[in-house]
Amino acid sequence: MSEAILKPVAMPAPISVKELLPWVIFGGLMLLLAIYFVGAEQGAMSIFPGMYIHEFVHDGRHLLGFPCH
Repeated sequence: MSEAILKPVAMPAPISVKELLPWVIFGGLMLLLAIYFVGAEQGAMSIFPGMYIHEFVHDGRHLLGFPCH
């Protein structure tokens, strides 16, 4: 019987919290910005005049459960 030869397994390098934190903060800010535009960009809360943003994200509003009309 032949013996099995074990090959070294490549393990991924761990990512430190210090390296990951800026990306988590950036992703969180982008998520909050997206939620604002989908959920609140119309009427009295509107930053941009007109209904352009509302119409652009209209189907997404309904998909996520935000009422708009």
